[in-house]
Amino acid sequence: MNKAVVILSGGLDSLCLGAYFAKKFDLYGITFSYGQRASRELVAAKKVGKILHLREHKIIPLDFMKSLYGSSNVLTSSKKSLPSEFDYSIVVPIRNAIFITIASAWAYSLKASLVAYGAHTDDTKYPDCRPAFSKKLETALNQGEVDGIRLGIRKKITVWTPFSAGISKSSLIKHGYDVFGDKIFQTWSCYANSKHHCGKCESCRNRKKAFLKASIRDKTLYLS
Repeated sequence: MNKAVVILSGGLDSLCLGAYFAKKFDLYGITFSYGQRASRELVAAKKVGKILHLREHKIIPLDFMKSLYGSSNVLTSSKKSLPSEFDYSIVVPIRNAIFITIASAWAYSLKASLVAYGAHTDDTKYPDCRPAFSKKLETALNQGEVDGIRLGIRKKITVWTPFSAGISKSSLIKHGYDVFGDKIFQTWSCYANSKHHCGKCESCRNRKKAFLKASIRDKTLYLS
């Protein structure tokens, strides 16, 4: 069976992404600890990994990124309040480029043919979620291993996202729910780090909207 490396944040999108590949690939998960404000997502990522029956799950420490980012965004800095609607302060500079590059290094080492992350068609406001970005990065990464690919030492990788396949967040979670049922409520979407989802931040609001649009009863515990 072909191998795929799936980038897992512990969120709803990353689990439901895995539902698309669980029966077609041997799945290897990779999660990044980059000094994120919502460290609870790392706990959720371990749960997601177990649900997906990963062949291996690596949690990579990138905590030094927090100092590099400084106060440039609200996801690694707590100096600013979390917005309830999209604001560019939510964008972590080229975060996905860093994650995909590291995931691809592992994929080449495994002779995996796919690297996937959970960007979907509702992520239009995030530059590093758009298909134009993921396709160009895919090209650059394969160019970086072109000799190994020609020699058959490496496999050419595809960087895949639900966005590139035209899949929305609600469609993504509908598919995930069909495969995993209530296990999808073990995921963590909130930008805050409370005991339960805050219910107010942009990510919580998007989670609520997606369940409503998918006609799935939202069993997530929200503080408001």
